[in-house]
Amino acid sequence: MNLIRGLDQLPEQFRHAAVSIGNFDGVHRGHARIIERLAGLARRAGTSSVIFTFDPHPDRILRPEQAPAPLGWTELKARLLAELGADALVVYPTDRALLEFDAGEFFDRIVRGRLAAQALVEGPNFFFGRHREGDIGLLRRLCDDAGVRLEVVEPVAIDGEIVSSSRVRGLIAAGGVEQAGRLLTRPYRIRGTVVHGAGRGVTLGYPTANLGRIEALLPGEGIYAGRAWLGDAPWPAAVSIGPNPTFGEAAAKVELYLIGYQGCLYDRAVEVDFLVRLRDIQQFGSVEQLVLQMDRDVAATREIVEQYDSQEP
Repeated sequence: MNLIRGLDQLPEQFRHAAVSIGNFDGVHRGHARIIERLAGLARRAGTSSVIFTFDPHPDRILRPEQAPAPLGWTELKARLLAELGADALVVYPTDRALLEFDAGEFFDRIVRGRLAAQALVEGPNFFFGRHREGDIGLLRRLCDDAGVRLEVVEPVAIDGEIVSSSRVRGLIAAGGVEQAGRLLTRPYRIRGTVVHGAGRGVTLGYPTANLGRIEALLPGEGIYAGRAWLGDAPWPAAVSIGPNPTFGEAAAKVELYLIGYQGCLYDRAVEVDFLVRLRDIQQFGSVEQLVLQMDRDVAATREIVEQYDSQEP
């Protein structure tokens, strides 16, 4: 995947390409359908498939108090889009000047001017230009006038509902990581850095890593089975999100127990996949009861991760 920030030095191989414009937040199965069509069209035309997206999300400039929490970060988005067949991800640094373009200006300056796109692939709910004034109908007229091919891809429905980033976001916030995983192209993932905690886990026989500086929307409170990634190395991980009421702690935190790992993790970057929500946060009557439950959580996590790994292609 070619990750390109801005349009000032766009390689010629990615001009005159087949392009899809959007936020692609989370990279879900609806996005996958668009990329499949985009990559196929690019192959037939003998050109590249290019995703054009924005950083930050336009809402972070226009409506910061209403801006949705992201479902990932740019580098992760690039990896996921590459897996689906996209050749390049162009990340445009969003500013007010861009957001003041009306629909026609955006099409002329960005689509035809800087990208020189020969084809566009979008969903039916695509909007562009100032105040989202341009819709798919206007885009079709602009493309027809400019000789740009436009393909509109129908959305994907799962369980009778359209797959969307907002639907995924709602599931994640409620702790429904398994359901969200069915809508995404891979399990939901966050990234953070290991910071110092209370150090209590060592005395319990479960040394945990506290995760700080977290990127992406945090799942709702609970205990989860997941995988922690240290570089390219995955480790089964039991994950706690929330307070620790057994020890009278009300502050929410993210703690990981990497099954089988030995070594220092402080200041290391860790990515975490969430596979299944195991249970609610609970207050136990004794430390012994807590440890017994942790034993069960770790055993369940190991089994879930082994089952998931066996099913991966």
